[in-house]
Order: sequence, then structure tokens, then C-alpha cells
Amino acid sequence: MFRRDPTTRALEQVAGVLGTDVRTLRPLTRTLYRKGGVLGAALGGKQVVVGLGGVPADGIFELASVTKPFTAALADALVRGGRLQWDEPLAALGGPLRTLPLFLTARSLATHTAGLPAHPARVAVTTFTHFNGPYAPLSAREVLGSARRWARPGGRFAYSNLGVGALALALAYAAGETPEAGGYARALRTWVTAPLGLEVRPDPAGVLVAPSGLLGSQAFTGFGPLVGAGGLYGAADDLLEFAQAHLDGRAGAHWQDIQRPPGLPPLLSGVSPGWFVSGPGQVRWHDGVARGTRTGLGFHPMSGAAVVLLVRGGAPLVGVRGAIPALLLALLGPGV
Repeated sequence: MFRRDPTTRALEQVAGVLGTDVRTLRPLTRTLYRKGGVLGAALGGKQVVVGLGGVPADGIFELASVTKPFTAALADALVRGGRLQWDEPLAALGGPLRTLPLFLTARSLATHTAGLPAHPARVAVTTFTHFNGPYAPLSAREVLGSARRWARPGGRFAYSNLGVGALALALAYAAGETPEAGGYARALRTWVTAPLGLEVRPDPAGVLVAPSGLLGSQAFTGFGPLVGAGGLYGAADDLLEFAQAHLDGRAGAHWQDIQRPPGLPPLLSGVSPGWFVSGPGQVRWHDGVARGTRTGLGFHPMSGAAVVLLVRGGAPLVGVRGAIPALLLALLGPGV
């Protein structure tokens, strides 16, 4: 008797939760998960999380840019707590933020509309000298200085690790912490992850899933002072719970504010603080690429469906580079 392959079984389990026809997604899923990972989905009180390729379903992954929705949730929590305003200049917070341009706000940084480049300028060098930790040589002060120097008004969309990393440092200060990576971690724990009961953090504890990077490297990616842009670690079940916290209001309502700035790439129909928006279903999603890991998290506001993808292996030099968004949006159903 022939057994169904693990990918087919995993997709069938996901289909049982989402009610989505996944038969056409088998080739893409096999390609994406060829080195293993975790696939999870939730809808209407039902949830499934499946490990593939020997990876445990509760394995902890580096989340890369799926960190950004957590930073946006921290901003929203601080707004609700009276510590911050979405559209007030961050310079108004004073201290190390007082010299930032007045058009730099929590919203502009969280929606990539502050005119900042993708990375601090020094990363052009540190990518070669510190391949697995290109941000590590930078200090928090230098990150804020780079944001001050390179920000441009105009509101055009330009994806920026620098922008969200600088936002995280500013949020730490707004929360009464020091504006550095440790301050961000404490603020996130106090205002977001602990209240939601999540073990998502920059200092992981548990079964860490080793990356699979260039030439088989198992080195994790260091984000240094830009931890708020990509330095968190977490497991699939916590990520699904985080998505559910958006749908039921526990994580705030910031994701409901959709902007359509000029410069959006074709896949996006808009952007919300911390999230991309796609399709007529207005699916909120984010993907992430570390040196040896790819991740994705998304939810469909109308159906209540949520999907998480945690994958061993970095972005391929050739082949399907957009596999995470393609599979994520396909699983979240028609109308995307």
C-alpha cells in the first residue's frame, strides 16, 4: 500500500481546518519545505500545526521580519496606554529622540513611508565583514543617527529595516526603558507578549530549529540594535495566537488602518502598521528572510483564517524567491 507523502498529509490537515482546496499547492509546498519546517493554520476554534522534514511542530524559529508586526503591536499598546501618539513627531518624546525630523512618526516608520533606505549605510560593508550579523557592529545611537540623517518626507513606500529598527528603539524609550535592544525586549514583554501569553522573544528558550544557510551554515542571524526589525524568535502556535489576538481585538486595532501610499509593489494593495495588505480580501501578512530561515504569517479579516509558515533554508539564488507570500496568500483562500 502506498502512503501519502508528508507534504500531502500536512496540506490535507490544513485543508481540514481552512476548508481550502490545496491540491494545486503540493509542488510549491514540496519545494519550499525541502529542508523541513512547520506549517500551521487556524480558523473557527480549530487549529493544526505540523512539523515537516524532522522539524518538531513546537520548534522555535528565528522570525526575521515577522518581528515587524510585533513592533507595531507594541506601538499600538503604548498608544492605548497614553505613552505615544501614532501621528505625533517622535522628537516630541525628547531625550535621544529630540533631534529626529518632525515628520518621523510611529505611523510613518511602521508603514515604511518615512523615506528611509532599507539598511543603514554601513551595512554595505558589514554584510561582508559580519555576514551573519550585519547590524551587530552598530550601536543604538548610530541607528537613530542614521534615521535622522537619511529620512525624507513625502510619504512614499520604501521598505526599511532601518526604519522599523529605529521605531523599536523609540518605543523602548516611550515605554520608560533605555532606547536599545534590551530596552525593546523588556518593553515588548511588558506591553505585548506577556499580556497575550506569548513566548516570543529575542533570547529564545526551548527547542531551537537550526537554520540552513549558505554552504550549509547553521548560524543564526544577528540583528543587534535593529532587533525590532527582525530579531525575535518564536513557535508556530504562538504566532497563530498572535494573529488571533488581532482578529479579536486583544492586540489593538492598528492593523485596520489601511494606507495606499505611492510606490507600493504590485503584490500589495495597501499597508497597515506592521502589515502588508493584499487583495480584495484585504489579507494582512508579513514574510521574513534570515540567513538560513524563511517565515510567513497572515490572517484573513473576513473569514478569520490564520496561517503560519516556518521554513528551514534562506532565499534561493535561483528558483521561487516569492514562495512564502505565494503559499501564504493561496492558503488564506479565494478573494486574496
